[in-house]
Amino acid sequence: MLRDQVVLVTESGEPTGLAEKLAAHEQGLLHLAFSVMIYRETRNGREYLLQQRAMGKYHSGGLWTNTCCSHPMQGESFEAAAKRRLNEELGIVAPLSFEMGESFCYRAELDNNLTEHELDQIIVCQVDDVTLVPNPDEVMDWRWWPQQEMIAAMGYKPEQFTAWFRQVVDKIEVQLAA
Repeated sequence: MLRDQVVLVTESGEPTGLAEKLAAHEQGLLHLAFSVMIYRETRNGREYLLQQRAMGKYHSGGLWTNTCCSHPMQGESFEAAAKRRLNEELGIVAPLSFEMGESFCYRAELDNNLTEHELDQIIVCQVDDVTLVPNPDEVMDWRWWPQQEMIAAMGYKPEQFTAWFRQVVDKIEVQLAA
């Protein structure tokens, strides 16, 4: 099934084949991914929509992370994949305007003897508000985190966030400051 496969790539993004998702994470194979961050500007400053991954996820269960992260299917655009996963994970169906950011390569050792090795496409989306209907199989909790509170929490309790989260936030902060 296509949903259970990831697109293997070189560090420059050239596709090299497909692999079963779990096997790719067991073997640490470099594959395509994306990280979506929805944010809003308020009177008190920027807020980011974060989710806490469901405990039953195959890795990083119970950890806070960006709004949505996943893998595009073979032949699927990042925008289509982001819309699909935002709906599947958070029940977001409203039309959103995505802004593509930088792609970056990272490798992180995870729980369950898994390794994330991804070429990760950053996608940001500004909203005034958004309606969510989280899927409990995917999302344990969600909240709007004020920018300064989130950055402080990454410093004093980094273990509550996913392995890739700090790098995603760093890239997004630079993108939004430009």
